[in-house]
Amino acid sequence: MTAGRGQAIPRAVIALALLTALLPTPARVGAQPPPPARRETVLGVREVALGARLEQISAEENLAPIRAERIGRRLDRYLAGRSGQVTAMVKDLTTGRLYRYHPGERLITASTAKVQILMALLLRTSWKKLPAAVRHDADIMIRYSDNHAADRLWSRIGGAPGFTTAGRKLGLKHTQGVPGECVDLYCWGITRTSADDQIRLIRALVSGRSPLKAKDRDQVLKLMGHVVAGQNWGISAAACADDRVALKNGWLKHVSNKLWATVSVGLIRGDGHDYAVAVLTEGSPEVGYGIATVEGVTKRIMQDFRKCPA
Repeated sequence: MTAGRGQAIPRAVIALALLTALLPTPARVGAQPPPPARRETVLGVREVALGARLEQISAEENLAPIRAERIGRRLDRYLAGRSGQVTAMVKDLTTGRLYRYHPGERLITASTAKVQILMALLLRTSWKKLPAAVRHDADIMIRYSDNHAADRLWSRIGGAPGFTTAGRKLGLKHTQGVPGECVDLYCWGITRTSADDQIRLIRALVSGRSPLKAKDRDQVLKLMGHVVAGQNWGISAAACADDRVALKNGWLKHVSNKLWATVSVGLIRGDGHDYAVAVLTEGSPEVGYGIATVEGVTKRIMQDFRKCPA
């Protein structure tokens, strides 16, 4: 909530006191003055850091709290007439505000597992040191969702054990690679995961504390930001006009029941915020139905995080 006038004055006084404490006290007559250039440099850095922190505190206090119950009711009403399971999470990586829907669900990744495959590859070898053919496989795996390129890179990272080990390094808790072959591909597509783990994966692409190097993180986001037309549905439905979106979608038809898993995971960047978004669904009668569910869920959550400019 926004602080009232009676609350703002004490905060301003505190901020002024903190800044004043950093100022050098006047030298006594006849006293040896401190080295001015060194003192002014240190003071400037501390003032900037404190000022930035005070601005951050102010910005966070003015944000409306996320009303989880209201969003949950909205999603329940929307999904009551739709088939399938849904789990979702949105986290504002700038402020820490978040929302979870059915966090206990563990649904399959489908092709969104390809992001983790690429990150596992880059944990072993940086992008600039990869052979051209491997970089090409990474490009078409993410941008075109090429399954055979994913198979080649899956083998290169050591299959299911390499995938799982990389996930642990990236902070994942609920995601393990599936060994063996599924029809004509390896089984990365039926990896079960949580929405929380997918948000952890996206956070590892923007955090300075990620085990991935900054240039490698940027490369993954670059590829996710340039998926081909026709594969850029999903969480992008909630983006505002000037936002930048990096995403990877997945769609997979179960052999057993002929129903679709439809998934969208990624990052919406705009207005000074990074929103990590993950929506996973299973049980759709066709892929278009699943896409509509993913987009409907994303928009109904994001409307509580921010409003697009008119």
